Amino acid sequence: MKKAFIQLHVAVFLAGFTAILGKLITLHEGMLVWYRMLITAVTLMALLYFKKELQRLSLKNIFKIFSVGAIVALHWLTFYGSIKYSNVSVSLTCLSAIGFFTAFLDPLIMKRRIDITEVFLGMLAIAGIYLIFDFYPQYKLGILFGIISAMLASLFPILNKNLLKEFSPKTVTLYEMCGGVIALTFIMPLYLKMFPAEYYFPTISDWLWLLVLSWLCTVFAFILSLNALKKVSPFTANLAYNLEPVYGIILAFIIFKENKYLSAGFYYGLGLILLAVILQMLRVVWKARGDRRITE
Repeated sequence: MKKAFIQLHVAVFLAGFTAILGKLITLHEGMLVWYRMLITAVTLMALLYFKKELQRLSLKNIFKIFSVGAIVALHWLTFYGSIKYSNVSVSLTCLSAIGFFTAFLDPLIMKRRIDITEVFLGMLAIAGIYLIFDFYPQYKLGILFGIISAMLASLFPILNKNLLKEFSPKTVTLYEMCGGVIALTFIMPLYLKMFPAEYYFPTISDWLWLLVLSWLCTVFAFILSLNALKKVSPFTANLAYNLEPVYGIILAFIIFKENKYLSAGFYYGLGLILLAVILQMLRVVWKARGDRRITE
């Protein structure tokens, strides 16, 4: 369990860094995600091929994993859209709604009872987002994108939990990236019509940051996260990802000096979100200790 938590939090830190890269890459959010998933898919395919770990799946299983990949693509699309239409700090904070959505979606999909404590902790995060929204109405489009992104993000750890019972993390990641590229290829014409891009081909600096984003923050982070999911619950994983805003916001303060533009309302909201994360982590530790005592 300890190793799983370390893997999870390294993945969360790298996820927080993706927001910084989203700001550094000036490419349109739709094209950014498309290139990210394409580079990741090609890289993974080459690695698995040369290591002779490339696994062929049935059409049924390919479609199943591709579907989750489409959700990942839409999550990233709305996440980077949120950054473009607000800022890194506000966008990352909106992801704290993941816990709230997971508290309802996980029981619905896994056919278990709703945990009132999970709902309460999720509501704390929602209250934090509401405070931020109230203080920054000019970012309403970015906040809306961020909430949609959080809802989508709450789905794929739940769905991946089942996939990992049948396939390796590398295989799941590869097929999800391929599914995401295909899904975006069909979605982009409509999306670009609604949200036009200034240019479509990455600049030299865009290429540099895209490679960092794809190799370090996607391939490596995804595999760490999926390995951790073998040991931890989807709700715990999603709530741990609420630390993504903390890591990302600290980096945004250092790199972009965003703290100069944030009022007290932002910090009140962030405080509620941190409280939810801390309470859940304590809850998991207490439960693990209780289970250990029972087995002893």
